[in-house]
Amino acid sequence: MVQIIDYLPELQPHFERINKEWVEKYFSLEPFDVEQLRNPEEVILNKGGAILFAKEGEEIIGTVGLSKSAEGTFEMIKMAVIPRAQGKKVGQLLASSILEKARSMGAKKVVLYSNTKLETALNLYRKFGFKETPPECGKYGRCDIKMEIEL
Repeated sequence: MVQIIDYLPELQPHFERINKEWVEKYFSLEPFDVEQLRNPEEVILNKGGAILFAKEGEEIIGTVGLSKSAEGTFEMIKMAVIPRAQGKKVGQLLASSILEKARSMGAKKVVLYSNTKLETALNLYRKFGFKETPPECGKYGRCDIKMEIEL
């Protein structure tokens, strides 16, 4: 059974490993990635964000984060599931859990930036009600699509 747990400092290596794996598979790590992955407490949590993990038994199999961008607006970041657990609805569980977390933190809107190469992820976001919106230029090198959802 998969359970969703909150960030703990000892889970930082899992946050870094799981995200590095997928980013490096499709793209390359950007400076902001390295900063978020190495210092999630400082860069994400201490600024009003959140990080959740999917855990199966003793193994961390997925993660997702929430970064506060403005009052009432959060960005869904760093969503990843290890290859062995993909296709088992872990991404859906992480997405629903982080949106629930966003609501509990007072979010009115959640945005995300992605890439059109990541069709499986985009389909998941659409399933949850995310809609495409014009991306700001240059926010992230690999981003070519922005989506948002009103909560």
